[in-house]
Amino acid sequence: MTTHRRAPGEKMPRCVLLLRAVNVGGTGRVPMAELRSALAAQTALTDIETYIQSGNIICDLPPVPADACDEVRALIAREFGVDTPVILRLHEELAASAQARPFVDPLPEDETRVHAMFLAGPARGEAIETLAPRLGEGERLAMVGNDLWIHYGAGGAARTKLTRTVLDRALGVPGTARNLRTVRELIARTA
Repeated sequence: MTTHRRAPGEKMPRCVLLLRAVNVGGTGRVPMAELRSALAAQTALTDIETYIQSGNIICDLPPVPADACDEVRALIAREFGVDTPVILRLHEELAASAQARPFVDPLPEDETRVHAMFLAGPARGEAIETLAPRLGEGERLAMVGNDLWIHYGAGGAARTKLTRTVLDRALGVPGTARNLRTVRELIARTA
């Protein structure tokens, strides 16, 4: 269990708690304003904000990150009836993953086709090899630590065979994806 204690006068590091599959296609409805209120009233999280409706909670790093993820997951299940994994990334982790991403300098229209899938832990060792036969034209995959970077082809994520079920089975661990534009915004907001 990792803990973080702040030295006197030290600014608390920022992080993002990433929720999976909320407010997508009419399912997993979690209103962000209500979530912020519930988090402020029922958790020890501090300096809470959310970014867009896809479930990005930006806050100060909690003392015990794993416990905070469990607490937020339980709160969302209790208050909104949605069971969603909660995956934490520090600003430094987001920035390092984006810097190391294998698909560098995409065209502006590709920013929504390049995604980082943030995993709750290490993927199976053979995950990339298992997923390779499912790749469509122009699609590419690469692991960067516990993040799977995906460059979707011209059809984008809507036309891929890399469905959530396929990814979960191959990776062996839950994850949640954000496009490159969102990743860049999360890096800026957690700085």
